[in-house]
Amino acid sequence: MLHARVIPGPDIEWNPSYETYRARVESLSRMDILRPQGVPEGFPKTVDAPWVWSAADFEDDNRHILSLSESEIVEVEHALAFFKGLPGDLGPGDVSCTTFPLPHLRSKLGGIAKNLHLGFGFNVIRGLEPQKYSSYENIIIYLGITSYIAGKRAVQDSGGSMIIHVKDLGRQIAHSEMRQSPYARNAQPFHNDVCDILAMYVQEQAAGGGESHLASSAKIYNEIAATRPDVIHTLADPSWIFDKYTPAYWNTRAILFNYTGKGPGFCFSRRPITGSPTSPRSPGVPPMTEIQAEALDMVHFTAVKHQLSMRLQRGDIQLINNIAVFHARSGFQDRRNQRRHIIRLWLRNEELAWKTPKALEKTWFEKYGNSERRKIATWNIEPGATRERILFRSDSCS
Repeated sequence: MLHARVIPGPDIEWNPSYETYRARVESLSRMDILRPQGVPEGFPKTVDAPWVWSAADFEDDNRHILSLSESEIVEVEHALAFFKGLPGDLGPGDVSCTTFPLPHLRSKLGGIAKNLHLGFGFNVIRGLEPQKYSSYENIIIYLGITSYIAGKRAVQDSGGSMIIHVKDLGRQIAHSEMRQSPYARNAQPFHNDVCDILAMYVQEQAAGGGESHLASSAKIYNEIAATRPDVIHTLADPSWIFDKYTPAYWNTRAILFNYTGKGPGFCFSRRPITGSPTSPRSPGVPPMTEIQAEALDMVHFTAVKHQLSMRLQRGDIQLINNIAVFHARSGFQDRRNQRRHIIRLWLRNEELAWKTPKALEKTWFEKYGNSERRKIATWNIEPGATRERILFRSDSCS
């Protein structure tokens, strides 16, 4: 496209402004807009399921934290030794329930798998001490434990990365002020990744900030459906524009889906829709509408209203049903001797996974299927990434 320019659109930011949102709600309320009075056909008026919750439901940490006993940690270390003692040139991709045996812990991990898919949708496994192990050993332990929860692993970028190290790399990469969020220390608004189960293994906490925020997708749905069913129509409409970060190329799909047997769930990140400071909208790509902007920010601020915040500890493994639960993070600060470092996996439990909607099947095949990206699968044991992965949105994971 010759002389393409960024097409103006609504005043909406990647990290949303509540004042701008309320002004838009008020402005649109004065317009003569035909607003449906019920939710779309096939969508429930309300979701009644264990994954409908608010922060007040989790005053007791015991509901979502599995604290490993000394004997269970010993069992994990025995499984690590078993894997390392197996014949052949085995690597991270060979870790499974068979090669990492946990005969006693497996029942508790199976319970977590059921909770992620059928319960409130998130858990934390606590008690590991990553400083006791080498980088390679931490990866094997992480893969071994999670293989009992969701054994299929997704490729996370076009370079075939099966693991992403979430760490601020600003000190390592010169002139990288516009680096992508996994490699920066900025706050992130509520979003979904492109996976079934999101896993985060904390190697080190930030010196300050970096809190994890979770919110129930079904709780958000119920509140919006009860007060603004017209917004549910907007969210479920397949006309949302996702910038693919190549000149004047985009695709369209809904951001809210009615999952078979489970009900409504979201799948989107704001960045391809709104653009962000590190990923401005591409020239020639059409903007969203004012009605879509209202809906997008309504989801975010409803999530904020009900969010559960937690400060993860070093050694924690956080697991999230990415469809049932939104996640966000606070900005953080590092010190020279204390730098936030989290290892991310995208996982799937083939037996328990929510059925993938047709509109997402192509994306899910790219991540979990025998795609070209998976054929070049790489296991990055140490933190770091290519300059292209850190800076350029076309090589990012969403």
